[in-house]
Amino acid sequence: MAQHDASSFAFFEKAARKKPGNLIAGFPLYDASVPKSREIGRKITNFWVMLETLSFDIPDSMCGFRVYPLKLVCPVLEKGLFDYRMGFDIEIFVRLHWAGIQFSFYPVKVVYPENGVSNFRVFRDNAAISKTHTLMFLGMILRLPKLLLRRLRKR
Repeated sequence: MAQHDASSFAFFEKAARKKPGNLIAGFPLYDASVPKSREIGRKITNFWVMLETLSFDIPDSMCGFRVYPLKLVCPVLEKGLFDYRMGFDIEIFVRLHWAGIQFSFYPVKVVYPENGVSNFRVFRDNAAISKTHTLMFLGMILRLPKLLLRRLRKR
């Protein structure tokens, strides 16, 4: 059994066709099966992403249910990324936000199956995620004038 509700595929495909320049992402709707450690970890990551982007534009950066606008994403990927495991989700969202890519979030049911297999390696992946947040935070400081100007323009 998959974590994400597969019946949402068609909706996400339609959303991507309607908004071809947007990253279409799932906003997880959890049931009681979500482990408390995962829920808390997500909240911590989402807090850091808010700081790294200086915005509330990304309500959840770790839901793996998404459709990327490849023409806009490829130039960001070509610049290189730091992490290709669990830190990838965070880093790509932050870098795409810095690049001015628009995001659209839609609810998707997420279930943690009983006796499910996880690819998450507690020490290694938490260390990599912490490194990613550190690098993204430093990147935000370097981009601070540009990000603040963008916020002013939105108002």
